[in-house]
Amino acid sequence: MVEQQARADGQLQAEIESGRWEVGRRLPSEGELAERLGLSRVSVRAAVHGLARMGLLTTRQGDGTYVAARDATDVALRRRLDDAHDGDVLEVRRSLDILAAGLAATRRTPHDITALDDALTRRAAAGTAGDEAAFVAADVDFHLHVARASHNELLVELYSTFTRALADSIRDDRCLNVFTQGRDTWHNTLAAAIAEGDADKATTASLALLENGPATRDR
Repeated sequence: MVEQQARADGQLQAEIESGRWEVGRRLPSEGELAERLGLSRVSVRAAVHGLARMGLLTTRQGDGTYVAARDATDVALRRRLDDAHDGDVLEVRRSLDILAAGLAATRRTPHDITALDDALTRRAAAGTAGDEAAFVAADVDFHLHVARASHNELLVELYSTFTRALADSIRDDRCLNVFTQGRDTWHNTLAAAIAEGDADKATTASLALLENGPATRDR
């Protein structure tokens, strides 16, 4: 039994480290993982719990399990971010956001545009329904898709380390309230600029999105 569990742990960790699922991606269901890896659901469940304790996975209640990091180095960087000053995190994220937006506008594919539109659709639906958890998840997905549209693997990996901090800022900045009050336009503007291939407009929209957040205005 111990050997079987060790094999399950090793297989799932190897799949994550290989990049089968990108950081920020939701894992398949427990049943799908068991079938894919040729393991029992009990073994898969235990492996997921173990990798979550290691920091490679994170579980969002009611939403599923997501890849948080690919290896121990990523985990260490995430923990460093958790300990960093909020202002320092915001400054670094601002730089990555602007860089990602400009690159995305020049490198995006039809698939990237579809992914951005899908994230915005889910974000709008969650916002209209007042579902904060789904709203935050879709908002995070949108920003991750902007980074992925840059097609710079290192940038995507760096940006993915900010997902927890990003989710926290979306909640803390009362972004759902901004959406329900009809004052949220910059996400759509950014998506449109990327679709149009306008790098200058995309970077401007990305900067405006950061500077017009509630927390930024309140400082």
